[in-house]
Amino acid sequence: MSELIWTEKYRPKSFKDVKGHSEIVKRVESFVKNKNLPHLLFAGPAGTGKTSLALVIARAMYGDEWQSNFLEMNASDERGIDVVRVKVKDFARTKALGDVPFKIIYLDESDALTREAQQALRRTMENFTRTCRFILSCNSPSKIIDPIQSRCAIFRFKPLTKEDVFEIIEDISKNEKLTVSKEAKDALYETSQGDLRRLENVLQSAAASSHAITPELVYAMASAAQPKDVRKILDLAIESNFLEARKLMLKVMYENGLSGLDMIKFFQRELLNLKVAPKQQMELYIACAEAEFRLVEGSDEFIQLEAFLAKVGVINSK
Repeated sequence: MSELIWTEKYRPKSFKDVKGHSEIVKRVESFVKNKNLPHLLFAGPAGTGKTSLALVIARAMYGDEWQSNFLEMNASDERGIDVVRVKVKDFARTKALGDVPFKIIYLDESDALTREAQQALRRTMENFTRTCRFILSCNSPSKIIDPIQSRCAIFRFKPLTKEDVFEIIEDISKNEKLTVSKEAKDALYETSQGDLRRLENVLQSAAASSHAITPELVYAMASAAQPKDVRKILDLAIESNFLEARKLMLKVMYENGLSGLDMIKFFQRELLNLKVAPKQQMELYIACAEAEFRLVEGSDEFIQLEAFLAKVGVINSK
């Protein structure tokens, strides 16, 4: 077993190593080949390859000197206006080493920057275009002010497809000499939901216990409820067997260390598979949304989950 954590060990080093997002990779690679990189905005869920692609760009542009010409910052740690005025500006105003005329600043989670910091960043992007290019990454592009968005080429990252995830699992299992069953691959995809960082962490944790990866081991390492258990809880609730549904739900929560919000998320995923009338299914989604809202607002999680199960039984009996 390698001492490196797998999220770093299997991070792409070149454009051909990047899985999925073929259109984005093709366009970004052409920018790099022409050494004509605009400001970029990478938007999308966590673990879909935004930071990895930014590092690949830096390696491809600068070769061995990439670390001298590349500044990576997390905007959620340093989100105030002083960071933009001092740290970013000091790096942006100095000339790049080598034959590329500009440096690259990568601002991760840039949607966490305050509005004032974003206004200062906009001015910095304007003033230092000759010596610096910005790559911004965010989960919610709507939180980035319009003047910054209009200065960037925007690329939207999607969660990786099942085929891409299975391909990555194959590569890792071959390299680490693991045996991963088809059911375990499905479980890995289900628990990761296209988030590669989560996938690799769960797989590494499971591999520390056994080289034969099973679905049960995956769900245990991911601290996730098995879909069959969630489905059984909902089926019991639909049959108006409230006490049994509640008993099984509490057992699943305690055994897996799940919070009320985790449980609601698992219910929401399984609702689509229920064999109920379309109108009832819509009502179930509304009930699920109401329960999640109340949990986020700070309500007691067990009361809200029990109320949700009771509502499932009532909706089905209409």
